[in-house]
Amino acid sequence: MPSLFRFLVVVGLLGGAAYAGVAALGNYVQPQPREITVNISPDKFVKNR
Repeated sequence: MPSLFRFLVVVGLLGGAAYAGVAALGNYVQPQPREITVNISPDKFVKNR
């Protein structure tokens, strides 16, 4: 039983660290806006009948 408790504590700590890392990235990192242009060929608009 102690090994199960230890395993659950370790998994909980790792999950908490991962959650904190994602939360920190979401709150403190600002993305750089940039313009994106994608060319689509005209044959993508033609329906095959």
